[in-house]
Amino acid sequence: MNLVYAAMLPALLLRLFHNQIWISLSRHQTARRKHIIVDRSLEFDQVDRERSWDDQAILATLFFYVAYAAIPSVRLMPMWETKGAIAIALLHVGPVEFIYYWFHRALHHHFLYSRYHSHHHASIVTEPITAVIHPFVETIAYFLLFSIPMLIPIYMGYGSVLGVVLYLAYNDFINNMGHCNFEMLPKWIFQRFPPLKYLMYTPSYHSLHHTKFRTNYSLAMPIYDYIFNTMDKSTDELYERTLIGTEETPDVVHLTHMTTLQSTYHLRVAIASVASRPSDNHVWYMWMIWPMAWLSMVLAWVYGSSAFVVESLKLKKIMMQTWVIPRYNFQYSLIRERESINRLIEQAISDADRRGVKVLSLGLFNQERQLNGSGELFTQKYPKLRVRLVDGSGLATAVVLKSIPLDTKRVFLCGGGSKVAHATATALCERGVQVIMNQKKEYDMLKLRVAESSTAYLKFSSDEIPQIWIGDIIDDKQQMGAPRGATFIPTSQFPFKKIRKDCTYLSSPAMRIPEAMQNVHTCENWLPRRVMSAWRIAGMVHALEGWGIHECGDDMMDIEQVWSAAIKHGFIPL
Repeated sequence: MNLVYAAMLPALLLRLFHNQIWISLSRHQTARRKHIIVDRSLEFDQVDRERSWDDQAILATLFFYVAYAAIPSVRLMPMWETKGAIAIALLHVGPVEFIYYWFHRALHHHFLYSRYHSHHHASIVTEPITAVIHPFVETIAYFLLFSIPMLIPIYMGYGSVLGVVLYLAYNDFINNMGHCNFEMLPKWIFQRFPPLKYLMYTPSYHSLHHTKFRTNYSLAMPIYDYIFNTMDKSTDELYERTLIGTEETPDVVHLTHMTTLQSTYHLRVAIASVASRPSDNHVWYMWMIWPMAWLSMVLAWVYGSSAFVVESLKLKKIMMQTWVIPRYNFQYSLIRERESINRLIEQAISDADRRGVKVLSLGLFNQERQLNGSGELFTQKYPKLRVRLVDGSGLATAVVLKSIPLDTKRVFLCGGGSKVAHATATALCERGVQVIMNQKKEYDMLKLRVAESSTAYLKFSSDEIPQIWIGDIIDDKQQMGAPRGATFIPTSQFPFKKIRKDCTYLSSPAMRIPEAMQNVHTCENWLPRRVMSAWRIAGMVHALEGWGIHECGDDMMDIEQVWSAAIKHGFIPL
């Protein structure tokens, strides 16, 4: 097979992988917020607008196939040619940078800006993929411009495969770097090589172009902004300020973990378009990249020694972060893994306490009774813990109770061994709603928790089957035993598998978040956009209210109090 032809597909895959690395790096750094440049919210509309970032790389590859077929000298290119590489560099530094500068200025004329370039500038808070989000006509213009350094050496007889691949990699590098929303280039580079400030831009340099629009037009070499007096006067000050950065301490940390292997892609720091949809909304190309999920799992298992930050949000005056324990659902079920998982959770709690975090909410299996007693293990080990641990059981119970119709007289509790299931059943009995169970062991355990005055409403029966079913786990066989038109209401953080079309399935306990919450552009696991689990919201409400107690172990916040507080702060029932 011809060398040039064989290199095209691997070159495309390398470009896509290179861009994805920048996306993950940028999102991790902006979640940490230390060197952030533009402190504004990134929303779903921008993620949707930029989900086609890979189109330009695929289009470029198609053009290369056309060039391979149409230009005989392309098929004869060697792997490397030094003269061609030098020609590429000189052509980029000379005509490409100069033409780009004036073409870019022309795009900011109101006629072209309103019709074309405004699409790119709709993103004030830039991400690496923002670099290639343009209307089709503009994309073609850029491709023609950047073809100059590749085609001229080919016509001169100095073209090479590596020369073209490395030039594409350079363009991807400067584009991705320049659109990151955090500063990264160390100051010593410019101190040791002062002329470099005219030949290399920084993320903060280009960020000013996206916030002020009429300055800093250059592609990667600011020299033309200096020559034509379009350099923004605050460029150096912004660079130095963001490079130093400020270490921010979140008020609330939500400690979660990965669920399935595919959930790796659903992390905010992974594939942006996938993370912006519920995790059960599968995309067609998942099967193509499943080996990466296995590799990620192995690396997380072997090298994942601490929780890592993936998200940063704001609501009113509090800042919230999401930290992820590098473990998956199946690992939490392995008894031999419990000690190491608890060490990871304990390390995250100690880190949050040391940094001055006010509230840490435990998500998914991080609060399992069998694992750490719903967090009680840590409060007993560290009685002077300043960070408040919240398992969210009070608000989760409130959401479940509000999901049950007011005129309900009977409910069926199935697989309800959790703290939330017990609290829900107890509250229903106190309200005079009959709770029916058909599992003797769980019935006997729950009967000890229900007040003596309400035990008459707790019933063990294998014959009575109400329309309302609640529980932690309701498997396929149990669902098939439910009557037609039954309603299934989860009391756990995981949704039920939907196997009945004639029944209604409610979401796992969750609420819609206030419109005032900023920087929300990912979905929490399987939940819809701008919906969060009650366990996660409980930590936010705890901090907003300034409550100074733990909610873990057998302790639970007053159900009506925490519900009223959530409603007061703008959280809305589904």
